[in-house]
Amino acid sequence: MPRQPRLDMPGLVHHVMARGIEGQDLFRDDDDRDGFLKRLTDGVSMPGGPQLYAWALMSNHFHLLLRGGEGRLSPMMRRLMTGHAVTYNLRHKRQGHLFQNRFKSIVVDEEAYFLELVRYIHLNPVRAGIVRSLDELATYQYTGHAVILGKRDYDVQDIAAVLSRFSDRQRTAVVGYRRFVADGFSQGRREELRGGGLIRSAGGSAAIMARSLEERELSDARILGDGDFVASVLRDSEHGGDSKKLAVDEILQDVAEKSGISREQILGASRSRSVSHARKLFFVAAHEKAGATLSMLGRLTGRSHVAVKLAIEQAKSEQAGKVRG
Repeated sequence: MPRQPRLDMPGLVHHVMARGIEGQDLFRDDDDRDGFLKRLTDGVSMPGGPQLYAWALMSNHFHLLLRGGEGRLSPMMRRLMTGHAVTYNLRHKRQGHLFQNRFKSIVVDEEAYFLELVRYIHLNPVRAGIVRSLDELATYQYTGHAVILGKRDYDVQDIAAVLSRFSDRQRTAVVGYRRFVADGFSQGRREELRGGGLIRSAGGSAAIMARSLEERELSDARILGDGDFVASVLRDSEHGGDSKKLAVDEILQDVAEKSGISREQILGASRSRSVSHARKLFFVAAHEKAGATLSMLGRLTGRSHVAVKLAIEQAKSEQAGKVRG
């Protein structure tokens, strides 16, 4: 069966995985790991690069949780993996392919799975028996967990996007995040978080087909989410072409210039009054003038489509009040 094209649109959150060929190591020592992280830093830092939320480097595979930026995810991942393979082969005097095929990328419904995946990815060393306690995990160098806890610096990792889901206050948020990870400490392998979308989480293709037509949901092995989310992503991929992306980007730039609020703040997690107001203006204009869907705007800003809808309704209500006044 031919490979399906990647769903590589800006704003989508991806769980990215890659393995060594035939189970071979990708990282033999800390120099290999540090070199990979340096290349990852370069890729994420490039103009239009993705946002990095979670990561784990294991001996023969790695996991990343990324939100696609204005640039495509695939070119960055190719540079990252090719550069690592070349350096690895030179260091360890080997030849041939290092990675098992191309990287795997699953588009994630962040409303349902974002925090679950952050936790799942950062607990990889626990499941592998590399670390045996939360205290050990808090200081382990090769996941993003220690970065979120403030125990290690890795500037390109977006910890605010994770912690803001627990509290607006840094210290309270860290406590909440640590407790959340502790609650999942004994979890084993969760197949639904490793890819396959609804098909895998429902028990396989046979289980899907055994359902009645009324019970079935749209599914796609490239997407982790329910039928509505799958449909919205596929619809955006078919109709959300470059012209729509350009229009949304132009509206974002226009709102940023008129409000004095940066693009990054508008798309970010800040809840200050001025930033929230600019974000609502962006949502309304992008939805009405560029035809951007609620799910697309939600992915761009790390919010659910329900939150985007509510923000648009609030903006219109506020505008109507001004007109009446």
